[in-house]
Amino acid sequence: MKVAVCGAGITGLAVANKFARDGAEVVVLERAPAPREQGYMIDFFGAGFDAAEDMGVLPRIRELAYRVDEASLLDERGRRRAAARYTTFARAMRDRLCGIMRPDLEQALREQLPSTVDLRFGAGVTVVEDLGDRVRVTAGDQVVEADVLVGADGIHSAVRRLVFGEDGEFLRYLGFHTAAFVFSDPEIHHAVGDRFCLTDTIGRQMGFYGLRDGRVAAFAVHRTDDPRLPEDTRAALRQEYGSLGWLVPRALRRCPPSEAVYYDQVAQIVMPRWSRGRVVLAGDACSAVSLIAGQGASLGVAGAFVLGEQLQNRSLTEAFTEYERLMRPVVEEKQGVARRSARWFLPESPLQLGIRRAALRLARLPVLDRYIAAVLAGKSTAVVTNLRRSAAEAAR
Repeated sequence: MKVAVCGAGITGLAVANKFARDGAEVVVLERAPAPREQGYMIDFFGAGFDAAEDMGVLPRIRELAYRVDEASLLDERGRRRAAARYTTFARAMRDRLCGIMRPDLEQALREQLPSTVDLRFGAGVTVVEDLGDRVRVTAGDQVVEADVLVGADGIHSAVRRLVFGEDGEFLRYLGFHTAAFVFSDPEIHHAVGDRFCLTDTIGRQMGFYGLRDGRVAAFAVHRTDDPRLPEDTRAALRQEYGSLGWLVPRALRRCPPSEAVYYDQVAQIVMPRWSRGRVVLAGDACSAVSLIAGQGASLGVAGAFVLGEQLQNRSLTEAFTEYERLMRPVVEEKQGVARRSARWFLPESPLQLGIRRAALRLARLPVLDRYIAAVLAGKSTAVVTNLRRSAAEAAR
């Protein structure tokens, strides 16, 4: 089988890894001219963690992961108001949890690609033609014909737009904008230490974490009813967050130019079907759960694993149907969690702020931490675990 993959982000690289290891010929087409450096710290666990282990990339992911002691909420003067111990949740998950920068997770997946994978940067997909017995993909002056096209090109997927319809048909805006950037400041790096520091604020929030190269990664999120993105993201960040205290004004002065800033809506993708003909979508392209729910990277890696498993022994139509049957309940669960918890993700009032602090204090109790870990993992881990178990039984 020859597989064309659109997107060299986390999901696309996981798809390429899984399919190539299973014997497929894989071509990856990525619009960007080089690997992206922008992105924020994520918690990587659940089904994607299990899938990464099965694909042999977990050791490298662990090497690139960060030791985070806690997530701390700090007031305008930098005083700690509440915290969640990272090690507590890691222990509750049997240490199957990594804190890792998104670009580093991509690096791990990229480095572990089989040598047979043809990875092409600067190749944005512009035309998709399903010819019945094959699919033809045009990316600039390049034309690739394959048995399957996997659209793994994110929440603003070109493949989805070309094959299924415009973004407006499937994108559900959740009322937030988010941003991330990296900068150098030894004072802020020292103040943050091994913590993930967040401002304990209403309506908008910034967070910081120190990187091993001495730089600092910044994360920002704020509420807005307007889904439109600003033309000058650096100016927009300085205007939106400039009134916050502690280290925020200093960090904003060191914000890089707009082209080096990740900035996007917080949104979900909701679709009636994830495949059409020889084209199938994976990860955020069909099932973005949003920053609020988390686990988008984990679900992208897990989806790649599940899709690859189904295509080994079934026709395309059967494989795509079974892939969606297995993954859709997991995705819809996480999307529902995000919509229900949006009000607590970023408090709108002092009352909500106080309730969030109290909830974080309760989360540190020994019994509750295990319960919360189980809730966070949800149904997702079972999908990959059951497929691995079935494969092992078949092998015997």
